[in-house]
Amino acid sequence: MTITMPTGRIICAGLGPGDPDLISVRSDRVIRSAQHVAYFRKAGRQGQARRIVDGMLAQTAREYPMEYPVTTEIPFDSPDYNRLLSAFYDDWADRLRGLAMAGHEVVVLCEGDPFFYGSFMHLYIRLRDVVPVEVIPGIPGMVGCWNATGVPITWGDDVLTVLMGTLPEEDLLRHMQTSDALAIMKTGRNLPRVRRALQAAGRLQDAWLIERGTMPGQRMARLADVDAADCPYFAIVLVHGHGRRPVAGGDE
Repeated sequence: MTITMPTGRIICAGLGPGDPDLISVRSDRVIRSAQHVAYFRKAGRQGQARRIVDGMLAQTAREYPMEYPVTTEIPFDSPDYNRLLSAFYDDWADRLRGLAMAGHEVVVLCEGDPFFYGSFMHLYIRLRDVVPVEVIPGIPGMVGCWNATGVPITWGDDVLTVLMGTLPEEDLLRHMQTSDALAIMKTGRNLPRVRRALQAAGRLQDAWLIERGTMPGQRMARLADVDAADCPYFAIVLVHGHGRRPVAGGDE
């Protein structure tokens, strides 16, 4: 029996936090030379990943918008949500595998770092054993956000905890009470829950909301001063650590 080996490959290019200038040299090179480019987006939208690379793609590049069948329309823990997204990832894994088997190199765009809560992870586990897959790291979105604040996120022995705003409020509170620094992602419509948990943990006054970090329209404000209902999808809540550090004069 003859086994057909793929002659193409899939490359996932991490795009960083949003500013095109923060794309790595390696991802930039791969993106500009790509002839097949896939990216995730909400139906009817350009997509954040596509916006970041605007003006970078070759005129001859063929684009493959991978439109989510559902985003926030139904609860993420609903059986229908899981069923729809599983079928979506299965379908696109098959399409990308077919392109690679036909000898094509396909570049998949991914905001932030692909292995840090990135959607590409779901394609990766479906493709890694059947076609060659390469992943190019990117700067995570939260890193761009805490640099935008101009304040170090951790000092000395500080412990940083990354939380999802989708967690139950009691879980958010528990982690907030035991960590020095916090980065809370997936805020959006979950912001009121996050705010209540921070208030209960006594940390609301130290929290910052960074919207569209490093992107056009970036906005930063103390969370206590923000309308909890006014929050876009691309927003992160940060609480900076205040740990051990040398002080002026050389004393600790």
